[in-house]
Amino acid sequence: MPPRFQEPYGSPGCPVDAALSLIGGKWKGILLYHLFEGTLRFNAIRRRLPGLTQRMLTTQLRELEADGLVVRVVFAEVPPRVEYSLSAKGRTLEPVIMALKAWGETHVMTGGPAKPPEPQYGSPT
Repeated sequence: MPPRFQEPYGSPGCPVDAALSLIGGKWKGILLYHLFEGTLRFNAIRRRLPGLTQRMLTTQLRELEADGLVVRVVFAEVPPRVEYSLSAKGRTLEPVIMALKAWGETHVMTGGPAKPPEPQYGSPT
């Protein structure tokens, strides 16, 4: 178990807390989503996420690698080439990320399902 899930850092009895700590935050879910398409080089990821700084991308990829969700391969070339892909463990998150995508499309991007009308107070009966 990674140290951040051990007392006193996390909630070891809550699997939802543990799972969200691995994929939570602004960028990790998006990075995983793009890696479902296949292996990507560092700069290819940067081009897909223009709002993400190089430093933050590096940090997020390192955390995903440390958690066993992403595999980093460095090629001994000049200039150096680094590729990122999902590990087998990372691939198991595909249904979760795709469910979040579908939920976002339904409830966030479209404004969500129609709400029931608000009750009218003070109207004559």
